[in-house]
Amino acid sequence: MIDPITAVAFTGHRHYRGEAGETLSQTLETLYSREFRTFLCGMALGFDLAVAEAVLQLRRRHPDVRLVAVVPFRGQAGSYGAFDRQRYLSLLAAADETICLSENYRPCCYRIRNDWMVEHASLLVTWYDGSAGGTRYTVRRAMRLGRELVHLHPSMAGLSARDPELFE
Repeated sequence: MIDPITAVAFTGHRHYRGEAGETLSQTLETLYSREFRTFLCGMALGFDLAVAEAVLQLRRRHPDVRLVAVVPFRGQAGSYGAFDRQRYLSLLAAADETICLSENYRPCCYRIRNDWMVEHASLLVTWYDGSAGGTRYTVRRAMRLGRELVHLHPSMAGLSARDPELFE
C-alpha cells in the first residue's frame, strides 16, 4: 500500500542526459530527511530511468526507501534500444514493487500512468524545461491537485503554481 503523505512522484523529459545528477541526489536526501520513503517512477527513458538509479543509490544508504516502478503497460521497453532495455529490466528487477496499469499499449496509457502517480504522491519532482508534452501535462495536473513541486531544471527552479507560463 502506498501512503501518499510519504510518497514522491517524478516527471521529466526523455531527452534528459544526467544534467542534474548531483542536484537530484541532494534532493532525494532532503526528501528522505522530510520523511518521504516511497518513490514512484514511471520508467520512461531519460529522467525516469535516471531517477530510478538515484533512488536505488539512496536505498543503499537508507534501507527503508522503496522504489515503486509504475509501468504504463506491459512491454513498455519493447521499443527501447538494447542498452536501455537492459537498463530498464535491471531497474525493474531492483524495484521494491511494480505496478503495471495495463496489459497492452493504448493511446492514453502514459497520461493514465502520470495521473496515477500524481494521485498517489504528495510531492512531484520535475525535470521540466517549459516545453509542451507529457511532462507539462503532469506538472499542470499536480498543480491543480495542490501537490508540492520541486523543479530541478535550471530554467524552472523556483517556479510556483502562480507562474502563468504553465497555463498558456
